[in-house]
Amino acid sequence: MRIVLIILVIIHALLHLVGFAKAFGIAEIKQLTEPIPKTTGLFWLLAFTLFLVTAILFGLKNNYWWIAGLLAVIISQLLIIYSWQGARFGTNINVIILIACIGAYTSWSYYGNYKKEVIINLRQAPYFSKDTLSESDIQPLPLMVANYIRYSGSVGKPKVNNFRLEFTGNIRKDEKSGWMPFTSLQYNFMGIPTRLFFLKAVMKMLPVAGYHRFKNGHAFMDIRLFSLFKVQFQDGSAMDIAETVTFFNDMCCMAPATLIDKRISWKEKENNAVTAIFTNNGISITADLYFNDIGALVNFTSKDRYAADAGKQLPWATPLKDYAILDGFKLAGYAETIYTYPDRDLCYGTFKLTSVKYNCTAFD
Repeated sequence: MRIVLIILVIIHALLHLVGFAKAFGIAEIKQLTEPIPKTTGLFWLLAFTLFLVTAILFGLKNNYWWIAGLLAVIISQLLIIYSWQGARFGTNINVIILIACIGAYTSWSYYGNYKKEVIINLRQAPYFSKDTLSESDIQPLPLMVANYIRYSGSVGKPKVNNFRLEFTGNIRKDEKSGWMPFTSLQYNFMGIPTRLFFLKAVMKMLPVAGYHRFKNGHAFMDIRLFSLFKVQFQDGSAMDIAETVTFFNDMCCMAPATLIDKRISWKEKENNAVTAIFTNNGISITADLYFNDIGALVNFTSKDRYAADAGKQLPWATPLKDYAILDGFKLAGYAETIYTYPDRDLCYGTFKLTSVKYNCTAFD
């Protein structure tokens, strides 16, 4: 879709050189029967330039490409009206580009709300002291958890008060639904437990954006087509509990240094496993963590996460693999999200970690 739109805009841009050429006598254009003054010809050239800039900015994934596109469409359509007999067919292309610009604007606006929320939370006071994570900090933890923190390379580095993650992957509703490719950006904050997750996906060749907001035990999920039309919205107590599980899962999988949090209580199990209870703002969730013999976390399971289509809580798991060094830490590079139904397991998401940053001070 991106390449098709770029090609369409470039072709449409080149067509505007026709009006410029006629105005300055560079070429005889029979399709344009009306005479075109040189001043008007300069506006045809301006429209060409703006459409070309639009294509370049869109190709570079600049968030503001729609501004140039909107200006180009306005000027172009006025010129088409002026030379309606020979240029009216360009209106169809202008409509397509206008729709794309409106979609980009709504996406920019919707994403802007997310960005503002992140910036507000970047002002949170540090939850953990600003010193480095030491062996004495992890000494009270179960042996497998302490070993995992060591394995991740977190000891001797600053304690983590917030973290930023980027993923690519695929999601789906169920086995009958097609996989939707996505990219995501999220920020987590430890002081007032907060998870701000923004997703961009493609559903049946149409752009979809999703904003998951969890703050201090309260959550909502807002999925929109073209960042404008609500496809799904969910909130309430079940969502609050589910997102508390997700927040704790992020701590375990992507920020091992945060597992010194006093809001967690631990119980050791057999076979390289531990049970954890995370409590915040009156909500307590329970999860089991499973480790391999070298200290890596290989699975996280919980029975407290709500499945919307089932209308109840179901066992939920996030098996992990492909550990690699990212930003100086050894972290799982790949995870799946799986619900266990009475008759089957459903993998509804695959996540590849592409970027991680700890203790952010600004939005980027």
